[in-house]
Amino acid sequence: MTPAETTWRPGAGRLLKAAARSMRPGPLRTIPDQVRVGVDLGTAYTVIFVTDEAGTPLAGASTFADVVRDGIVWDFAGAQHVVGELKTAVEERVGRPLTHAAVTIPPAVSGSDHRAHRYVLESVGIECTAVVDEPTAANAVLGITDGAVVDIGGGTTGIAILRDGAVIATDDEPTGGKHLTLVLAGALGLSIEEAEQRKQDPANHTDFLPIVRPTLEKIGSIVTRQITGHEVEKIYLVGGTAAFSGIAPIISAMTGVPAEVPPHPLFVTPLGVAAFDSAAEAAADTWERDAAIRRLASQGGQP
Repeated sequence: MTPAETTWRPGAGRLLKAAARSMRPGPLRTIPDQVRVGVDLGTAYTVIFVTDEAGTPLAGASTFADVVRDGIVWDFAGAQHVVGELKTAVEERVGRPLTHAAVTIPPAVSGSDHRAHRYVLESVGIECTAVVDEPTAANAVLGITDGAVVDIGGGTTGIAILRDGAVIATDDEPTGGKHLTLVLAGALGLSIEEAEQRKQDPANHTDFLPIVRPTLEKIGSIVTRQITGHEVEKIYLVGGTAAFSGIAPIISAMTGVPAEVPPHPLFVTPLGVAAFDSAAEAAADTWERDAAIRRLASQGGQP
């Protein structure tokens, strides 16, 4: 599929490339008064992004972490440590504390389980302003009006089906990138850590594809079940596992629906969830109110 045929929001590719650049270390020269913060507490990778109010990425940080399994925070202390370290790293770059953020959850996570994601943020001094399912967060970047957004993470595959810009169905099932890693480790006689590292290198994907094809086909069968009964004309693949070369043709073959992958698919969901950080809007309202008071004071109380 050529770039001209992609149907996500104009500018989404540019934002994702900017997100990749924003991961580079080093302090920022300038930062706006109001920012939005998103945290993607994923099954394999935890990612934080800071954006301006328009959603342009300013700074980000990520790390591999085994603290969430099947969408559930199983290692709360580990999650607290990981988010706290990423928070500190980003704070050093933006030159201010991160006090509020929105966080992601898989679509099928229960209320009691998604509260754990909120508690992780609060435990490191971040007010959780919103809890958003991963495919919906991803679509804040992609801007899809009709189709299916599939977030293939480390342990689960989540989906949001959209019609006329509204989410009409969500689902989530186990199987993701960690399962590819396990297959590679077993087939190649590698440790889990080495298999994960080698899987991340696109130069290995052609050789690895025959080994992991059955697992990718299983993901395709999950997506097929998830879209059954819905009119879906295109599938959009996001999440870290979507970066594995050759996944889109396999999903297309399994579902019978064209599939495509945006640039830097790992960053789509964490960048998108920042848009739901409502504290930024409250901060902007407060700033405008205070500015109005200052103007009135300078004019002797006259409007």
